[in-house]
Amino acid sequence: MRADFLDSNVVLYLLDGGAKAEIAEQLLATNPTISVQVLNEVLVNCIRKAGMSWEKAGVFLLGIRRVCNVVELTEMTHEVGCALGERYGFSVYDSMIVASALLAGCDTLYSEDMHDGLAVEGVLRIVNPFTPV
Repeated sequence: MRADFLDSNVVLYLLDGGAKAEIAEQLLATNPTISVQVLNEVLVNCIRKAGMSWEKAGVFLLGIRRVCNVVELTEMTHEVGCALGERYGFSVYDSMIVASALLAGCDTLYSEDMHDGLAVEGVLRIVNPFTPV
């Protein structure tokens, strides 16, 4: 069974319009998985960069939560994330997203700013959905 996970940067393109927003919409239509980490990162960007109010950002995130499976952050996520960060050189936040995707049983992690094409632990493939084909 194919399971997709979205990084926060993919979700944030919904706010920009254009071709990347269309790709993000297509990915969201597949009912992907995200983590609470992704929700937090999107919230920060909605408020700080997009200038949204807390209320407007909350409404946006509610829509995202309705179409995605949301996985919690746990001690296990933290432990796995730390090991992945050390092994692959991910940032702390990216490590937690990759760990969440692995622990959720996903086989594809869509991200614009991670290592496109990398197979993490031979199970999870990181794919930049915005790379021209």
